[in-house]
Amino acid sequence: MKKYIISDPNILGGKPVISGTRIPIDQILFLLNDDYPIEAIHELYPHVSVETIKGAVEEAAQIINTHASQVSQA
Repeated sequence: MKKYIISDPNILGGKPVISGTRIPIDQILFLLNDDYPIEAIHELYPHVSVETIKGAVEEAAQIINTHASQVSQA
């Protein structure tokens, strides 16, 4: 069951976002890739708790792992 990430066609056209926000989860992943620590991301989005950000990242990883067979092989 998803707790932190939702996809609703009425929110950003169905793009996966952190639940209760309009923050796309890919934006959080891009920030992490750019070496932003979780605390810095929280400063950018102070209305989202550190726990929620961590939970959303973990949930995104679980979703990717669950659907790994659907990812194209190079």
